[in-house]
Amino acid sequence: MSKPEEVALTTSEPRPRITSPERLVSITPLDMRQARFATSLRGFDKADVNAFLQEAADGFDHATRENERLRMEIVRLEASLNQFHQLENSLKATLISAQKISDDMRENANQEAARIVREAEGRADLLRQTTQARVEDIEREIDGLRIKRREAESSLESTIAALHNTLDFIREQDRREDRVVSHRPRIEAVATSIPA
Repeated sequence: MSKPEEVALTTSEPRPRITSPERLVSITPLDMRQARFATSLRGFDKADVNAFLQEAADGFDHATRENERLRMEIVRLEASLNQFHQLENSLKATLISAQKISDDMRENANQEAARIVREAEGRADLLRQTTQARVEDIEREIDGLRIKRREAESSLESTIAALHNTLDFIREQDRREDRVVSHRPRIEAVATSIPA
C-alpha cells in the first residue's frame, strides 16, 4: 500500500458511508488482512491492530458474501416478480376474455331465446288461425246440417201430413162406399161372366 493510503487508514476521522448497494468497494477483505502500518513512537499495539483488522476483514468478508447472496436473491425475486406480473397480466387477459365470451354467450342465448319465442309465437298464431278456420268450417258444416235437418224434418212432416191426408181421404172414401149403393156390378161378378 502507498503512504497516502496508510495515512488515510490511520486518521481518526470517520469515512463517509456509501449506502448504495451498487457502489464499488475500494477496500476488500484481503486488503484489510494484508494491511501494514508504519510504526510510530506512540503508535497502537500491533497485535491489537492486527486482531482488529482480522476481525474487521472477517466481518467485511461475511458482509460482502451476504451482500452478494442478497443481491442474487434480489435478482431471483425480481425474476419471480416479473413472472408473477406476466402471470397476472395473462390472468387479467384470460378473465377479460372469459368475461367477453360469457357476455357473448349470454347475448347469443338471449337472441336464441328471443328467436325461439318468435318462432313459437308464429307457430301458435298459425295454429290459432288454422284452428279458427277449421272451427269456422265445422260451424258452417253444422249450420248446413241443421238446415238439411230442418228441410228433412219439414219434408218428413209434409210427407207425413200428405200420407195422413191420403189415409184420411181413403178412409173417407171407404166410408162413403159403404154408404153408397153400388150401381156397378162387382168386379168379381163381371170377371166371372166374361168368357175366357
